[in-house]
Amino acid sequence: MTIPATRTAAPYDAVLTDLDDVIRLFDSTEVSRLERAAGLPVGSTAESAFGPGRGEPLVLGQLTKDAWVESTASGLAGRVPAARARELATAFTRSPFRTDPEVVELLRAARAHCPVWIVTNGTPWLDEDLATLDLHGLADGIVNSARVGVAKPDPGILLHAAERAGAVPERCLFVDDRLANVEAAAALGMTTVHFRTAADLRPALAPLLAGPVPPTRR
Repeated sequence: MTIPATRTAAPYDAVLTDLDDVIRLFDSTEVSRLERAAGLPVGSTAESAFGPGRGEPLVLGQLTKDAWVESTASGLAGRVPAARARELATAFTRSPFRTDPEVVELLRAARAHCPVWIVTNGTPWLDEDLATLDLHGLADGIVNSARVGVAKPDPGILLHAAERAGAVPERCLFVDDRLANVEAAAALGMTTVHFRTAADLRPALAPLLAGPVPPTRR
């Protein structure tokens, strides 16, 4: 007699994935152009935007978008005129973005087998950003550091995400492009993927996608 497959036969009970530079990709073309025109090294605006006193308050939900623009501009003060600094900061916060279609396809397929949750060091306006993207059917929910007040690599946000997904850490697959976050997840017993391209994600999901599709979750 054939014994029906069960959820525990799957390699993971949940997939926890980062958002930015995994699912969502930013286009920095205009910011880079402005930096070159101002005589700044490419990447200077990002360094200011996520520098000391800016990056952490941002992802903990303590900065509005306008305050972030002003703070980023102040970090460029002395290197370029004030008007140019504010132009760079504004362009950076308005950088266009899109999804990686291959990653989206993989995660949508994974969600047919187990819960998929996005775990991101995000901003207070993340929901507004995501409303412009087609993420229908991609994830069961989002754990946003700006909402929960804890940011990766703090294990607290990872444990919170696993709980929301209904899985113990040892039964989670965690995907992130930042090594510190990957190491924090591994320390909790999660299976991890240090993401650079979709080619890194596909082998980790292959055993899950090859398994039977469980009954529809309610």
